[in-house]
Amino acid sequence: MITDGAVHRNGSLVTDGKSKVAEGDVIDITLAPAAEVDTLPEEMDLTILYEDADLLVVDKPAGMVVHPAPGSPNGTLVNGLLHHFGGKLSGVGGEKRPGIVHRIDKDTSGLLVVAKSDAAHHGLAAQFEAHTAHRRYVAFCFGVPSAADPRLRGVRGTSWEGPGVLKITTHLARHRTDRQKQAVYFDTGRHAVTRVTVEQAVGTAVARVSCRLETGRTHQIRVHMAHVGHALIGDPVYGGRRKLSAKEVGAGASQAVASFPRQALHAAELGFEHPVTNEMLTFSSPLPQDMEKLWADIATGSTSV
Repeated sequence: MITDGAVHRNGSLVTDGKSKVAEGDVIDITLAPAAEVDTLPEEMDLTILYEDADLLVVDKPAGMVVHPAPGSPNGTLVNGLLHHFGGKLSGVGGEKRPGIVHRIDKDTSGLLVVAKSDAAHHGLAAQFEAHTAHRRYVAFCFGVPSAADPRLRGVRGTSWEGPGVLKITTHLARHRTDRQKQAVYFDTGRHAVTRVTVEQAVGTAVARVSCRLETGRTHQIRVHMAHVGHALIGDPVYGGRRKLSAKEVGAGASQAVASFPRQALHAAELGFEHPVTNEMLTFSSPLPQDMEKLWADIATGSTSV
């Protein structure tokens, strides 16, 4: 902005970004109008749980990309939001656009909060950065995480908060050879913490788990669960070729797991302080139909505990 001549101090143009300021200096910054984005509005049926002048909360279906990217130029949540907002968009970043504060993967379903105003965008971003926003996911994983499992106790980055909460603490960064993946590190990358609680188990074969995010890194739950040996069912990137045998869960359940077309992961709860009104807001989303059916198929003929 200094290079563009947009900053004045005490009425004089600032040209040196390293010049010192003094108490009482008046800094004037001239912001150019936010530019329109090239992304086109598209009418689509969005499931909006809450909306006011500053933000909205949407329940995203599996299969929908959050924002345009190479290979997904349209049909994204952002395209739908552009149509829904009708021009009332955040200008954070110098572009008029829906205020995408956080993201969930294309094939993950569930809750997202979107900013409509600059004040909401900044306030929400600060909460996510400070890890004060509440986010809970429901996932189905191979195996059952247990404090009694000596293998799991030997996995670096794991600890137990009491007998029932598995805490996974690592760093995450891009995989060194596959740039489309994230990987666990301990000497580089960004700090990441996930807490996992088993909600239900089918023998020792499958668990329905609750994952609470302290941080929100790309693919965090998927990478962390794979790291501890409990990859998510249906995960095409981190799940490997792991399958369930018919002896473990029955032929029907085994086939249902093998054919499930996405990672079994759903953003079920979202809570935050409204960045303008300071009201505490909490939202929940039931499991989508495909995950409900999958769990019913897995549990049929088995003992759930």
